[in-house]
Order: sequence, then structure tokens, then C-alpha cells
Amino acid sequence: MTQSSNNDFLAELKWRGLFNQATDETTLAHHLATGVRRGYIGFDPTADSLTIGNLIQIILLSHFQRAGHCPIVLAGGGTGLIGDPSGKSAERELKTAEVVAHNVECQKQIFSRILDFSASRSNKATIVNNLDWLGEISFLGALRDIGKFFSVNEMMKKDSVKDRLNNRDQGISFTEFSYQILQSYDYLHLYETQGVTLQMGGSDQWGNITAGTDLIRKVFAQRDLAAGKTDASHQQAFAVVSHLVTKADGGKFGKSESGAIWLTAGDGPNRTSPFAFYQFWLNSADADVARFLRFFTFFSHAEIEALEASHAANPGARDAHRALAQHMTALLHGETEAKNAEAAAKALFSGEIASLPAATLRDVLAGLPTSTHDKATLGAGVPILDLLVTTKLAASKRESREFLANGSVTLNGKKVGPDDAAKSSDLLHGDTIALRRGKKNWHVTIWK
Repeated sequence: MTQSSNNDFLAELKWRGLFNQATDETTLAHHLATGVRRGYIGFDPTADSLTIGNLIQIILLSHFQRAGHCPIVLAGGGTGLIGDPSGKSAERELKTAEVVAHNVECQKQIFSRILDFSASRSNKATIVNNLDWLGEISFLGALRDIGKFFSVNEMMKKDSVKDRLNNRDQGISFTEFSYQILQSYDYLHLYETQGVTLQMGGSDQWGNITAGTDLIRKVFAQRDLAAGKTDASHQQAFAVVSHLVTKADGGKFGKSESGAIWLTAGDGPNRTSPFAFYQFWLNSADADVARFLRFFTFFSHAEIEALEASHAANPGARDAHRALAQHMTALLHGETEAKNAEAAAKALFSGEIASLPAATLRDVLAGLPTSTHDKATLGAGVPILDLLVTTKLAASKRESREFLANGSVTLNGKKVGPDDAAKSSDLLHGDTIALRRGKKNWHVTIWK
């Protein structure tokens, strides 16, 4: 990780198109330029992984660290028991303490891939869990010491609350209504105990974050008044929020045909393979790729501008897409997995998939049309002429014969003709035969 001077954080965000707004930007810029500061972002443990929608916030913390400051990851072990109503049209299902704790632990591995937690760094990253302090507060203590600083009238103006109140079918419970109080107290606690002076997040969190800066101001104003102080210059608590990432066509970012894109690999519903992760970036729309290079990568300004120029001159070469996909996959999954994903993508494009390892082949073929067949029939051979019709790669035997005659059909990457048949010797890893008509029409046959 390279480190730059500690006064360029805001400028870097603006150049990359990430900056949305900040509290007292002029004073904040001076604050960042005159010392090593501590800033944090909270992450909600609703699952045992994070999605690509959370990635921009981890990137934000990394830019903060690269600018010479100390990033803090706040794991919502306490607030995760409540649930953030922001962006939700209905009440969240409450998770057990055991599930939330499990999710917090599982998510930790993600941050270490992008942030530097090395003890040798003077501005090393750290992780804190707000259950450690929220779990110690009594209900009466929360009402007396925190709740008195919040106006219900102001709380009801927050978008996360207002949107739900306008939906009479759902409304909002007192539990979720209180979420912004807990998030605000997080900032106050970190401000007092760890000298944190900046909270960051997405623009949808602006109301919750500024509620925290307001709480700090009110608490210290009361203390100063009680102590007879009039100089409040020591009270510096700021907020910065980034733009929410959207696609150029207005579609939701971070979704694929198979669902959400997760930041971890492996088995389970909350996982995305390195190959699928690579493909997500590789398949970015031409209108998005330049923006995504600025938003998500750590390429230098010169490198990004060169890729932008290359893309503008020859979009079909897809240099920017490949650079984006390789960089992001290496960042989250490592160089080896990125190279494997790139090789698999080339194999899928060329159709030469026979040499791919079983796990990689499974990832490459995932999501393609698939059908299951009787393995015993391969003993006598299954005519490709019939198999194309069965798999709907051809509408009729006549059409199937035409496709085979003109050489547009391959079996596991090898061209086949009208008289060829699928045999047991064609099985990849004992159970798979992949057919392709033309460049894009695939069908995977599984033989059992």
C-alpha cells in the first residue's frame, strides 16, 4: 500500500467522483492537513459476508489510510441486533445474538484484504465492535444520558423514518426508530475514547451520521456549560459521505442474473466464486467501465486516464474492462485466483474448456442452460444431431444438420459434424459435456 501526504484525502475522493458532501468542508480540510486523524465506517452484520455494494465504503477507508490517516472498521455487533431501517420498506427480521456474532467474525477477513492492519504501521487499521459498549448501557441509562439529546420531531424527518411512516401498511417499530440513537452514540463513544473525529459512509447514511455529530456537539456544550467553559474549539467532529454507486442505465449496481455479488468465495449462499467475480467486472457496460475504474481501483490517475483514453479510442478491445476485472479480483481474492479467472474467461470465450480443473469448469459453466441425461446411453453413443434438438440448441433435426454441416457446433471445444455422437470418452471430470452453437449459445449436459 502506497501512502501519500495526509492532506489529499478529500481531493482524491473528488477526483474519483466519490465525494458527495461533508460537514464544514473547509475546517475539515484543515483538520486533515494538520495531523494524523482517525475516521470510521460502520458495517452491518446482516450476513456472514458483505456484498459488492459495501465495497465502496471499504475503498473509502483505504483511501483514508493511503492519505496517512487511521481507518477504523466498526462492526455492528450491537446495532446488528436492532437493524438499520435505511433503505428498507419493511421491518427487518431480528437475528439472534449468536448469528450476529458469527457474521461479525466472518466479515473480518474481507477488511484485511484491502486495509493494512500491520502493527508496524503508525496509521494501522483497527476493528472495533459496538457491542462492547452498547451492551453495557442500561435502558434507563440510554434514556437519561442519550435520549434526552434527541428531538423526536427531528428524528421523524430523517428519510429512513419518514419513508416508513408514509407507508401505513408497514410503519416502523420503536426498535428500528431508535437505531439512529445507537449509531449516534457510537460516534460519541469513539470520539471520547479513541479520538475519532470523522465518520464516513454512503449518502443514504447522511442523516444518521450527522445525528452523531449533533450529539457530540450537544453533549460537550452541556459539559462546557456546567464547567463554565466558553471555548469549544476542541470539539471537532466531522462527517463525509460518498455517492451511492449506480449503473449508467439506471439499473441497480451489484446485482447479476444469479443474485448479489459477494466479496467472499467458497460454498454457501453468501459466496461468489473468483471467476464469477471477475466476470461481473468484465461484463461492465461500456458506459460504466471508466467510472468503475475511478470508484473501485487503486490505479494511479495516470493509469486510469490511459485506460480511459484506450477505451475511448477502441472500446472493442476491452482493455479497460480486463484491467478492471483483473485488478478487482486480485484485490479481493489474490493474484493467483485472478490469473485463474482470467484464464477461465479466455477458455469460455474460445470454447476450449476441456483442460480446465473441475472446480474452475464448474464456475465457468455455472449459470448456463443445463440439462440432465442418462449416462448409460453414452455407451452406444448419442447422436449430436439429436442432442442439439433435445437441448434446444436447434429447433429441428433439419436445423441441427445445417448447424453441424457448417461447422458452427463444438463439443467441449472440439468441432463436431452431422455424423458425430457424444460418448463416454467425451465426459469432462466424469459427468459433463458442454455444447456450443456459434459463439454465445451454450448448453451444459450432465450425465448421471
